[in-house]
Amino acid sequence: MNPLVEIALVALLAVSSFFIFVGSLGLVKMDDFFKRLHGPTKASTLGVGCVLMASIGYHAVQGDGLQPRELLITAFLFVTAPISAHMMSKAALSLMMETRPKLPKVHPSDPLVADDAASAPAQGRDA
Repeated sequence: MNPLVEIALVALLAVSSFFIFVGSLGLVKMDDFFKRLHGPTKASTLGVGCVLMASIGYHAVQGDGLQPRELLITAFLFVTAPISAHMMSKAALSLMMETRPKLPKVHPSDPLVADDAASAPAQGRDA
């Protein structure tokens, strides 16, 4: 395989890894539902799209030709991700999530948390 093509495919995979990581980080670190919805739907879609472009490029260079599976996955992804995000945001708006009170922060010194931790079975210890 041509080294220039290999570098381009590696670059696509590196870009896709970055976007997937940013999308998952946004899902974990954001505090609000709407903020958490934004990360995976935008960044991960770009990440998976770059993986699929790298797959298309690899199979085209190897002589396998263009297979419809990558094109169908790409079309399915770019159609379903925005629709599912839109439907989840509409459901959250109809539940009026922004007017609901925030969940209280759990502090480790809280007696309820301490009771739950004491009643949980010890893991990794011999009985």
